[in-house]
Amino acid sequence: MHISRVDLNLFIVFEAIYAEGSLTRASLKMNLTQPAISHALGRLRQLFDDPLFERQGHVMVPTPLARSIIEPVRQALRGFEVTLNGVERFDPASSERTFSVALRDVLEASVLPPLMAELAHSAPSVGLNALQVGRRELESELAAGTLDAAIDILLPLSADVRHTRLVRDNTVVLVRRDHPLVRDRALDMDTYLRLEHIMASSRRRGPGLEDFELSRMGLQRKIRLRCQHYFSACRVVSQTDLALTIPERLAQVVNQQFDNQILPFPLAMPSLDIYLYWHANVDNDPANVWLRQQLAAVTAALPG
Repeated sequence: MHISRVDLNLFIVFEAIYAEGSLTRASLKMNLTQPAISHALGRLRQLFDDPLFERQGHVMVPTPLARSIIEPVRQALRGFEVTLNGVERFDPASSERTFSVALRDVLEASVLPPLMAELAHSAPSVGLNALQVGRRELESELAAGTLDAAIDILLPLSADVRHTRLVRDNTVVLVRRDHPLVRDRALDMDTYLRLEHIMASSRRRGPGLEDFELSRMGLQRKIRLRCQHYFSACRVVSQTDLALTIPERLAQVVNQQFDNQILPFPLAMPSLDIYLYWHANVDNDPANVWLRQQLAAVTAALPG
């Protein structure tokens, strides 16, 4: 079937129904009447000779065929959008666009304050959604345009996802002032292993990067507390004898109000490299180029 015989607006409706899981919500999203959405869905069903969505309760559940075509459809729509945006110059000073960026929660405290301060000055009407996206879904969301960019460690993604290294980081250890085992001196391995430790991780189980390096040496530390956030871990450090192993740049941010000791990790560790990701579809999109420049600038300026 030649593309000239197909109403491309039908695919916008298809993506809206898929994303919203409801004809009513899709009609609100597109500012169309529900009968218009239903009519478009009927034409799509005839086009593909497939129901595409089946009602289960109050939810429109996609069929296997719909699931198989959603990503190509989203990529095509995103390509059209990028082409149209490329014709127009992006002006951050007047733009009211909202960008979506995937950030691990450990990076939010470091990146968002300087980024929003810069946007308040240079792009006062630009909004930002900082999201936590599963690493398995990262590529598909970048391809679909539901994410504009992502910041994370080095990930095994396809060549369709571009990336560049933002910063190299080191590993440090936090302990409270006047710690009975560590009194303003370098932290050796024997003392590190005598300490009890906090692991800050969103995962329920599993070792950290530092544990892998220790295991290479036949060493093991004792984890006394496992929690979800570095800020709370840092506060626990300030009130106990527990130690926290943490990226240095993050330590400089979350430790400001606690004044714990920041000591070098007593073992040679690979650098903790942080990367910026975006999809090839938006490589030359002026708005996305500007966003990447802002993310790179604020990340490079972080203390550490």
